[in-house]
Amino acid sequence: AHVTKLKKAEYSVSDIKETSKTKKSTAPFITSTLQQEAAKKFGFSAKVTMGIAQKLYEGIEINKKDGQVGLITYMRTDSTRVSNEALNNVRKYISKTYGDEYLPKKPIPYGSKKSAQDAHEAIRPTYMDLTPDKVKKKLNPQQFKLYSLIWNRFVASQMNPAKLNVLTVDITADKYLFRVSSQKIIFDGFLKIYHIEKDIDENGNNNGNGYQDIPSLNVKDILKLLNLTPKQSFTKPPARFSEAMLVKELEADGIGRPSTYASIISTLKDRKYVEITERRLHPTDLGMTVSKILVENFPNLFNVKFTAEMEKDLDLVEEGTDDWQKLLGEFYKPFIKTIESLKGKEKSIKASMEEKTDVKCEKCSSPMIIKWGRNGKFMACSSYPDCKSTKPLPEEEAKTKTDAKCEKCGSPMVIKTGRFGRFMACSAYPDCKNTKAVTMGIKCPKDGCKGEIVEKQTKAKRLFYGCTKYPKCDFASWNTPVKKKCPACKNPFMVVKNTKAKGEFYQCPECKNELIPESKD
Repeated sequence: AHVTKLKKAEYSVSDIKETSKTKKSTAPFITSTLQQEAAKKFGFSAKVTMGIAQKLYEGIEINKKDGQVGLITYMRTDSTRVSNEALNNVRKYISKTYGDEYLPKKPIPYGSKKSAQDAHEAIRPTYMDLTPDKVKKKLNPQQFKLYSLIWNRFVASQMNPAKLNVLTVDITADKYLFRVSSQKIIFDGFLKIYHIEKDIDENGNNNGNGYQDIPSLNVKDILKLLNLTPKQSFTKPPARFSEAMLVKELEADGIGRPSTYASIISTLKDRKYVEITERRLHPTDLGMTVSKILVENFPNLFNVKFTAEMEKDLDLVEEGTDDWQKLLGEFYKPFIKTIESLKGKEKSIKASMEEKTDVKCEKCSSPMIIKWGRNGKFMACSSYPDCKSTKPLPEEEAKTKTDAKCEKCGSPMVIKTGRFGRFMACSAYPDCKNTKAVTMGIKCPKDGCKGEIVEKQTKAKRLFYGCTKYPKCDFASWNTPVKKKCPACKNPFMVVKNTKAKGEFYQCPECKNELIPESKD
């Protein structure tokens, strides 16, 4: 009904406003913000970021005379404090490199959170004469990316704000209002070195007013309707955590310290409590079960408030305003009582996790039950230990089935998981030991290549998709390919993408054409 009315309506410019605003620089990095920004810009995990930062802190050999030189300050910190010497050096660098118009009259102060320990400075370069370009040849690509990020953020933190003009145009049609805004840079300030935004048109364009995507308009101008794009939005549940989002949440809730963020996430992944899919953390059945057991039996210990309060109490002990023996006593006495009450209940807790099924054992016809093992749930014979028959859950077994046949014996191929990730193996194993990579059923898009796209894994166990003809063919994609022809450019496949705003959708890797979820088969 709205679209019908709007197609018949007359469109006119009802208001034009031009305002000015300033955009201030951000504080130099602390541990949590470095991990978040490295994940956003480069896709680094918290563990990878801290590993690279550790090496930059320990030292890189710049030349034989000086040996190893530490390029950054200590990378486990929750303080934005910067030494006076460092402030003087960066101000000299800004004045010399960019000019006095970029230099504030006084150093810009940044406040830290009340909970900050303030034991170390913010993460910054140690020497202003060692610019990223000077040390680039001595760093690997990942080190260079992170060092440049730290360098640019620190320098930008002591530069003048950017000045922007914002143009807002209101367009009325019948009883409807459309609004479009655009901004242009009047003075780039700190944006000269850090975080150039895509929606800012620095140099203007040929529309006559310097604003991107907005032509020169006057109030009461009559406009011609070219196209309407109806789109209905719905309230969505919160997005799953990425590693960067989880670090931000941990910091906000007062859980952990700069030295523990990466290890907390690594433990969750190593113990298979979570798995990463499309760069998002998904709790596994094992993780949810362990969480349930712990919360039920230790409700005072396994909650967000306990960890935050304990951090505060330990800070008071460090300051000398609280007695550590009293603190430990208040924690230990109720804790040990709970431990004692649970002794001898291990078997009953494990038994409570078992589930009965209607499935009969293929060997002895006894009922099968669902049990837990180190790799998750599985089905086992209830007559154990007399019968040791086991099998995967039906839904897990269904996931392993494929339409492929073994080239050697003709038996169905099934999907298995090894230390290098998923692979296809002959179901007739051990009589037939044929294996192959998990194929997507899509031919490699590279010209002249006769390979297929298959699942692969990086050394860090991150899933990607590559060609079977590697290293002769270097095709690779982080996104999952699907055998769906692009309706716009006829590319033989599209990839699955997922964003907070759009959810899951298909995108063509060639022309970037998108298919919204309603259009997916």
